Amino acid sequence: QVQLVESGGGLVQAGGSLRLSCAASGRTFSSYTMGWFRQAPGKEREFVAAISWGGGYQYYADSVKGRFTISRDNAKNTVYLQMSSLKAEDTAVYYCAARTEYISTNSADFGSWGQGTQVTVSS
Repeated sequence: QVQLVESGGGLVQAGGSLRLSCAASGRTFSSYTMGWFRQAPGKEREFVAAISWGGGYQYYADSVKGRFTISRDNAKNTVYLQMSSLKAEDTAVYYCAARTEYISTNSADFGSWGQGTQVTVSS
């Protein structure tokens, strides 16, 4: 099983940018499809973005499309989430997740999760 550790969260003003990182250890990173999810207080966890094994396919939630970019560096065992034009409604704990099968946007399909990193956007 892969272990995941997120970093890069923090407090940012609306309109600003942040880059989240998720470092993986354990089994071969390139054998995992990766996803980012988020959970705001009082809300269910929701899909943000996902990326295929080699990085050739990416999927985004409509709410972040055009503002967020998911990428990965298999040589560094790391997946990134570049967030731009941040809005107050992006405030949440952001989690990265991994699965060994095809790319998915469903959190129930992911078996490995990080501990999360807080992103707070002030308006």
